[in-house]
Amino acid sequence: MAQSTGQQQLAHRNPLATLLNTDGKAHPLENTLTAVTAVLGIIAIATCAFRSLHVLASWAGLIGVITAGVAQYKSATTAERFIIVVFGGAAAVGLGIGLAHGGLVP
Repeated sequence: MAQSTGQQQLAHRNPLATLLNTDGKAHPLENTLTAVTAVLGIIAIATCAFRSLHVLASWAGLIGVITAGVAQYKSATTAERFIIVVFGGAAAVGLGIGLAHGGLVP
């Protein structure tokens, strides 16, 4: 009878985990921080294009940069680090443009 490996079971439960856990071990905290960084980076970079959304862009960017720093410190695999750097940079750009458009307060 064929035995399934931990990596196959992990892939069956969460396809994103297969992408991030390239070492075959589960990293729930690191994966969560990476996903939060990616979401905040996307929000910050998407909303910084609109002057009226400068508050959202600034806060999402600030929290995204802080989350990216913590995630980078805790990251365990190269795939996690790659995503953190890309979307942490997007959060930083969103923060900068959001600050230029009016800052953290309305």
